[in-house]
Amino acid sequence: MQRSLFIGATGMEAQRLNIDVVSNNLANVNTNGFKKSRADFQELLYQGIRAPGASSGDGTEVPTGIQVGMGVKPAAVQKMFQQGDFASTGNPLDMVIEGDGFFQVSTPDGDIAYTRAGAFKLDSSGNIVNSDGYQMEPAITLPSDTLDITISSDGTVSVLQPGSVTPSQVGQIEIASFVNPGGLQALGKNLFMPSGSSGAATTGTPNSEGRGSINQGFLELSNVNIVEEMVNMIVSQRAYELNSKVVQTSDEMLQMANNLKR
Repeated sequence: MQRSLFIGATGMEAQRLNIDVVSNNLANVNTNGFKKSRADFQELLYQGIRAPGASSGDGTEVPTGIQVGMGVKPAAVQKMFQQGDFASTGNPLDMVIEGDGFFQVSTPDGDIAYTRAGAFKLDSSGNIVNSDGYQMEPAITLPSDTLDITISSDGTVSVLQPGSVTPSQVGQIEIASFVNPGGLQALGKNLFMPSGSSGAATTGTPNSEGRGSINQGFLELSNVNIVEEMVNMIVSQRAYELNSKVVQTSDEMLQMANNLKR
């Protein structure tokens, strides 16, 4: 059976995965804090028909040999953590991290998850929570009579209460950083968990030890570039068509071979 049939099939499967990644990026173009993904591919094994440098039989060496590739395979789908654009909202509980770092939230099973989405809110007890009700870690609770909220660039949370002209501090936001953010495990819901590849989280106050600073009243938008994704989609579609043409051509060649003798 011709190798090209299977090589073309691997190319079609690779482009199908690439389209899946592109479509997920485009689907989340309006998701706050979303980080786009990129599919990486590797060539498969080579079949060595003649080794480079082998003797040709007359005292000379074969300069290049004959090695035939067997196709392509997916190697990784990597999250790209470049900073997204900022959008001003005026909401005092909307926050962005300008620079490196992740907000921390407590999940219902007691684990700490990490996110770049800073659309926080208050629950019925005055706790700062995300859109799913997961409390910020470390927990910060605002008094019920809070008139105004101020969050400084270093994560200090202060509130103004009736009868006072000076804000009082009620909490300190801490953010986490990782040696390899690309190794984080995506959970959905804009949340990530550490893995053996990402390394353990290093937490501390914003605007210190290389961590980013916090800006109040802003949200970080998705870092998806629509034009770039559309170009990727077109290139992937054409590559899929070319690989399907390889399969079709190989089939036609086999058909010709089968019809040599009737």
